[in-house]
Amino acid sequence: MKNKSWFVFSVFFICFSLKSHVSIGADTISANQSLSGDQTIVSAGGVFALGFFKPGNSSNYYIGIWYKKMSRQNVVWVANRDKPISDRYSSVLRFTNGNLVLFNESKKPIWSTNLNSTTTTSTSIEALLLNEGNLVLRDRSKNISDHLWESFDHPTNIWLPGMKFGQNKRTKVNQFLTSWKNTEDPATGLFSLELHPDGSDQYVIVWNRSQLYWNSGIWNGQIFSLVPEMVYLINNSVYNFGYVSNENERYFIYSVNDPNLITQFIIDSSGQIQQMYWLEASKSWFIFWSQPRRPCEVYAYCGPFGSCSEQTQPFCGCLQGFKPTSDYNWNLLQDYSGGCARKTQLQCGNDSLSNGKRDRFLANRNMVFPKNLQSVSAGSIKECETTCLNNCSCSAYSYENGACSIWIEKLLGLQKLPQGNNTNGKTIYIKLAASEVPSAKNNKGTVIGGGAAGSVALVVILGLLTFMYLRRRKRIIKATKPVEGSLMAFSYKDLQNATKNFSEKLGGGGFGSVFKGVLPDSSVVAVKKLERIGQGEKQFRTEVSTIGNIQHVNLIRLRGFCSEDFGLAKLLGREFSRVLTTLRGTRGYLAPEWISGVAITAKADVYSYGMMLFEFISGRRNSEQSEDGTVEFFPTWAASKITEGGDVLSLVDPSLEGNVDAEELSRFCKMACWCVQADETHRPSMGQVVQILEGVLDMDHPPIPRSLQIYAKNQELVVFFNESSSSHSSQTRCNNSAASSQVKSNTSSTIS
Repeated sequence: MKNKSWFVFSVFFICFSLKSHVSIGADTISANQSLSGDQTIVSAGGVFALGFFKPGNSSNYYIGIWYKKMSRQNVVWVANRDKPISDRYSSVLRFTNGNLVLFNESKKPIWSTNLNSTTTTSTSIEALLLNEGNLVLRDRSKNISDHLWESFDHPTNIWLPGMKFGQNKRTKVNQFLTSWKNTEDPATGLFSLELHPDGSDQYVIVWNRSQLYWNSGIWNGQIFSLVPEMVYLINNSVYNFGYVSNENERYFIYSVNDPNLITQFIIDSSGQIQQMYWLEASKSWFIFWSQPRRPCEVYAYCGPFGSCSEQTQPFCGCLQGFKPTSDYNWNLLQDYSGGCARKTQLQCGNDSLSNGKRDRFLANRNMVFPKNLQSVSAGSIKECETTCLNNCSCSAYSYENGACSIWIEKLLGLQKLPQGNNTNGKTIYIKLAASEVPSAKNNKGTVIGGGAAGSVALVVILGLLTFMYLRRRKRIIKATKPVEGSLMAFSYKDLQNATKNFSEKLGGGGFGSVFKGVLPDSSVVAVKKLERIGQGEKQFRTEVSTIGNIQHVNLIRLRGFCSEDFGLAKLLGREFSRVLTTLRGTRGYLAPEWISGVAITAKADVYSYGMMLFEFISGRRNSEQSEDGTVEFFPTWAASKITEGGDVLSLVDPSLEGNVDAEELSRFCKMACWCVQADETHRPSMGQVVQILEGVLDMDHPPIPRSLQIYAKNQELVVFFNESSSSHSSQTRCNNSAASSQVKSNTSSTIS
């Protein structure tokens, strides 16, 4: 009898627990249920989960939503982002007066859905986690399709597929995506994405809700004009995009065609927006586009008194006389927003310092100025310096072209430009404590000779310097380290001498510029200076050796390389096709599969060959801008001529004056169209290409490639890519842009 009573009590206790707490795996929190500790609710399809989580090594807990199926927790929404709790077991999420409320360990409410309690029936209300990652509140006594509240209306840092993101025109309420402070703190960060406050149909990124530094460009019905990556996503049917604007609201929305694709749009704590999808095989996110493309274009990326340089790694450093405000944030979290603090406090306004030395200034050259300068009246650089020195709030000054500028309090947005032929760099003088400014050593020796002797000595010194310089310029450059084959390893100084400090530019591509150079043996070479790619020296040398062994009658021979903080695009096999972290190649020549995520095969090179073939035919770049500003895209025009049976002779390079074989030209044009088909299975192999061009094989009439069809209908989708386009798009087209992804910017060279 006693055992039976114990069994009944146990059953009663279990049933009571199930009524008062959430069953693991359920997708709903009812009015009489609560969630605490390790309990979660899971969407019906098992895609998302909601519960308490702890980010990284933080000791704080939050209520959030994350991907259930991912091997690594990735949070997409946080309820109490600015009010963490310390104990998830004594905290509880439950309904109170028709609202979902989070109570902390002290039983105080710290977060609520904030619904008007008169609009709900508290006993019939419930919270449901949908497969889209949207937490909704609904009243079961009414139409359950009507949501009283939903998390999609209150996003944090991530924009999920199916989420409307925009503005309620009636209430004038704007939605914001706001970054986390860092990877371990989901609190409201410095960077936010929103619709442009001027009412135009474009999005902007804003620092600290005050400084606009990037915009998407106007929506043209297909894409945002300054986000050309959207063209690839449209061409390959990865996403469906839509923009809605009516009397009630205006918003942007996107959906994913592949239901198995885990994707998200995030505003990162670095200040960049990123579109990415998950690769389970490598347990990592694949970022296929980000804006702004360069970290130094993010306003105040390095925080107060920090300097951003795309020639160093990490990009951020402290000015001389300053140190990071938090070594932990800088070194472990890569969070530079806190900036730098003075190592030694200024004498100005501080009577406790007894050394009596006045503050001094240190020149920082080749810089991009911070924002918020103030112009003051000064007749000379000395007068400008005195003005700043006598103002305890003044942190720096500059004197250029007779104009004096000063900066008050914190310096934000400083950028160090690369040395060399950059003409945009300016000099700013930073105020420091006297002990932090290096002082020149004064030699107080006895004067030995008179004016004539001094002049002779000066002539001798100049002569020696000239002789040493000429000898260095004319010496035979020797390989510093042998590599496989006949390649030579040059020093960076050798390449500077050969190219006259990279002064004569021949052209540029997606990841570097090409300069003319002359080696001491009088041979003329082309030196490619790689940028924005990073990898180790071992991999770089291996890849250079591989390329150096390639010999072809139509290829320029690789003479050597320089491998000093440098990189080269990785050689990829099929097995590595889904673990890319960045795209490497000249834009406009990359095959669609680089974006769509399918396996990368030799057919990707066939696509690039087809684009190059179009340029061979026309004798010009595929994309050109006419004098009236309109864009001409040659492959579209050529494809229409071929498929419609037009005059193919009109496509040929004008310099040939029509002196071509029409049949051969037609065969070339058809081959180019087949090579750039969106579906890689429709492209020929390179072996077939050779046979067709030689007339051994025949080919059918090609259809217009899907991407070219879109270009034909929407010429405005054609976007130019050149060396400066990325910075131009985010600087010159954004009135309040900052001066300059995480994108690494190194420098290396190959000689051919």
